[in-house]
Amino acid sequence: MSHTAELIAVGTELLLGNIANTNAQTLSQSLSALGVNVFWHTVVGDNPQRLREALDIARRRADILITTGGLGPTYDDLTKQTICEAFGKPLILHPDILEDIRTFYESALHVPMPENNTQQAELPEGCVVFDNPVGTAPGCAFESEGVHVLMLPGPPHEMETMLRRHVEPYLRKLSHEVIVSQDIMTFGMGESSVDELLHEKMAHMTNPTLATYAKPCEVRLRATAKAPTENEARAMLAPVWEMVYKTLGDIVYSGDGGDLAECCHGHLIRRNMTLATAESCTGGLVAERMTAIPGASGVYRGGVVSYWTSVKADLLHVPQDILDTYGPVSAECARAMAEGVRTLTGADLGVSVTGVAGPDPDERGVPVGVVYIGLATPEGTFCRALDLGRRRRDRIQGLSANHAFDVVRRYLQGLPVEQI
Repeated sequence: MSHTAELIAVGTELLLGNIANTNAQTLSQSLSALGVNVFWHTVVGDNPQRLREALDIARRRADILITTGGLGPTYDDLTKQTICEAFGKPLILHPDILEDIRTFYESALHVPMPENNTQQAELPEGCVVFDNPVGTAPGCAFESEGVHVLMLPGPPHEMETMLRRHVEPYLRKLSHEVIVSQDIMTFGMGESSVDELLHEKMAHMTNPTLATYAKPCEVRLRATAKAPTENEARAMLAPVWEMVYKTLGDIVYSGDGGDLAECCHGHLIRRNMTLATAESCTGGLVAERMTAIPGASGVYRGGVVSYWTSVKADLLHVPQDILDTYGPVSAECARAMAEGVRTLTGADLGVSVTGVAGPDPDERGVPVGVVYIGLATPEGTFCRALDLGRRRRDRIQGLSANHAFDVVRRYLQGLPVEQI
């Protein structure tokens, strides 16, 4: 039997935008892996009437309701009370849970338990109790008229701990299918172009399915299959990967969801090669993303952020006649920067980025969005010229960094470097 879930997050602070509803993302990912369909996310403030209305709607369209938040000791924490009224369940005080809460205060917080915490030990009659080893609010689950209701605390670290310890085992007993997703990463083509090439195939897919998602500066394809076992689901995804690669070609760079930096890291390890970076308009973004990867020290030698023209000349030894004749934003300068950082660090490869991120043209009148990526290799030096248009500054920087990684990964894979 296939189950359908609705997630209901309770908290006025969510509606006001004071905090992000990260619990919904965590829960949806977990439920998907368990074979539970999540069709609705609802957010409601700390208002019993509106929560009751949300519950009345949710119970008519889903057989699993999961709430987060509203289990605290304060006057506006009314999730349990409202749910119990909606489902006709009396609240029962659990002395053992009350003692656990009291012990938590005295042992972990070294203060006496406030009396209003007593209401956290009151739970629906006949429910399955979810203990909370990292907080004071226990969760619970019960079934009523074919609907499973699960109540979880709002703080993400408490919710996630309870999810792993209690919710996943509880739901695993209900579902007889698993859902497996595979993220296929692409770079070098916009979402609309990718969709156009794959639209006919995607439109006729039911299980597995395939959908496009635009990420900042690249496009992700998510293939999803549902089957009785994980191995069966993964076997169903293999032909999807083959179809996507056959259709899109070498703009596909990963089938495991890793980004371009991680892709380059893997190829550098396999080729036993090292990399160094010279950056101008990206201000160290390429180096930052590279060094965020565990084990980067095995392949990444170092980098130079040569924002001033004088630094390009003095540290990277970009010839002055190149700077005078062509300017710091030029193919000639990008090549010289890549060669300079390769020599400076002794790396096998040197990649460079120089361009105009905006909001204004540079002192030579080079327009916003003009970027050059240089790559110095043992076989010679290459350059990719880009016109990214008048985008936001951070978007130009992000795209430029991705192009730098794309140039490196293409070289390492034996693909054309200068053009996509």
